[in-house]
Amino acid sequence: MNAPRANAATTEPVFHAGRCGMIAFLASEVAFFGTLLVVYVKYLGANNGEQTPAKLLHLPTALVNTALLVSSSFTIAWAASALASGRRGAALRWLGATVLLGCAFLGVTAHEWYDLIVHNGLTLRTNLFGTTYFTLIGFHAGHVTLGILAMSCLLMVMSRHKDAHFLAEPVELTSWYWHFVDGVWIVLLFLVYIIGR
Repeated sequence: MNAPRANAATTEPVFHAGRCGMIAFLASEVAFFGTLLVVYVKYLGANNGEQTPAKLLHLPTALVNTALLVSSSFTIAWAASALASGRRGAALRWLGATVLLGCAFLGVTAHEWYDLIVHNGLTLRTNLFGTTYFTLIGFHAGHVTLGILAMSCLLMVMSRHKDAHFLAEPVELTSWYWHFVDGVWIVLLFLVYIIGR
């Protein structure tokens, strides 16, 4: 009588705490920005006197910012891909480019806000448009700032270690966050700068 064959070795599913944590975090961010967007839509068309989106918002400025963030989505994806394949130098360059593009985005946003506040007198307290606009765009800019800080920390660590493969997952997860921030901006572009005008 033949002995029964041993069962084939089964592989246990690998639990990726970092990935699960990032997915949970991004899900909460969807709820957060979703709430802000609903509030913005609710007050679209409210009586704001002379200071309305159609008169104050500059679509070409928003398109420049869109080009910067869309480009940065490519550069951080290339950085993650380069690091995963062991090309540390390329990863450093692409991640550095992403930080520069993010800083340029914040610079354009700061210029836009300066014009709205100083030249047009629009603030959080001016009217409902001012309140919802600065809250929505401000929180997005805050998320961009957090992404830049995270990438800057990764750059510093990566520059000090010749074998930076251990940073492959953190860079990948940061790229997820950055793609989310970019996606939120695309929604803001259409809702605030195009449809909302």
